[in-house]
Amino acid sequence: MPERLGRVLAPKVTERKQTDEVARRLSGLPVRHIDLTLLAITIFLIAFGLLIQYSATHGDHPGNPTYFVLRQIISLFIGLILMGVLLSFDYRRLKVATPFIYGGFLFALLVVFVTEAAMGSQRWISLGPINFQPSEYCKLVLILVLANFFSDNKAEPDSFRSFILPVVWAGPYLFLVFLQPDLGTTLVLSAILLGMLFLVGCRMRYWVSFVGMGAASFAIGFIFHIFQPYQVDRFTAFLKQSSSIQGVGYQLMQSKIAIGSGQFVGKGLMHGTQTNLNFIPAHHTDFVFAVLGEEMGLLGALILIGAFCLLLWRGVRIANSARDFYGSMIAFGIVIMFVFQLVVNVGMTIGIMPITGIPLPFISYGGSSLIVNLAAIGLLTNIYMRRFSQI
Repeated sequence: MPERLGRVLAPKVTERKQTDEVARRLSGLPVRHIDLTLLAITIFLIAFGLLIQYSATHGDHPGNPTYFVLRQIISLFIGLILMGVLLSFDYRRLKVATPFIYGGFLFALLVVFVTEAAMGSQRWISLGPINFQPSEYCKLVLILVLANFFSDNKAEPDSFRSFILPVVWAGPYLFLVFLQPDLGTTLVLSAILLGMLFLVGCRMRYWVSFVGMGAASFAIGFIFHIFQPYQVDRFTAFLKQSSSIQGVGYQLMQSKIAIGSGQFVGKGLMHGTQTNLNFIPAHHTDFVFAVLGEEMGLLGALILIGAFCLLLWRGVRIANSARDFYGSMIAFGIVIMFVFQLVVNVGMTIGIMPITGIPLPFISYGGSSLIVNLAAIGLLTNIYMRRFSQI
């Protein structure tokens, strides 16, 4: 009799335990569910980036070898503050604020056109010692806008309306960033738009048509000289790498020489000849991966790429475990942003992608880029922390 009773009650006991476990999770503070693996990977990438920055720039500012690193650390503190702010409230509250954030950065993109041009483009707004680059923040804002739209219209993801309205939302950002001119960020914004449209189930004929229109616009830009001369030179150097050794072609050749000379373990930090003799162009920004390849070799490159793979894996896991579709789309959008920047930046330094000026997340020098990356990690952490929260 007791055995039979036990067999009868066992499923109920198991069900009650499962219910109690869910209740325990729901009642706990969100901080108890923080993704420590994601934070550990982020800390590693930040430390790795500062180390490479110091090695790449210690001789660029006579008398102050830590000039660039200290400026990057200032941006790091700002990014950590923003990250903390994003962790302090439920990410679903951003749905209401997103249209206002979108409008604010649209205004900021217009403001840059009345600022003084730097390096042939108008991308920055000077805030004292800090240069604010609105286009970098627009990457994350666009992810929020699209996630907001898709979560409110998930019943009909394959309709023409669900395709054209996201394009309309993204259009002003794409147009204004392209006019700065900033082709690299324009491509990142396009990748975010296309990637998120694909994930929600956009009809392929719409998606392919949009890609075709983009390719046609790119070709028209070359034919009618819409692109800046340096942008044309970058693409030409990519197509004719064996014969183009002047200008951008020379820069690409030096990057490949640096990476190849690093072999398996590299020449050692601060011992890269191509870096120290300034043969590598923009060695602390766009071509920082070439510095890594020369000084830390294939081993260092694999460690870095492995760390990024872990970061992306956590991002996908967070997207799949999100409490709602809105959080899932934000997480997937951030993963798309990181993947595209990683592939293009590494690819352009080794000659398999055109040079577009896209930074390597957490590694390239750039305050706005670092702040945005930390904000993205803050959003991922927020989504994971609140995966058991009641809606």
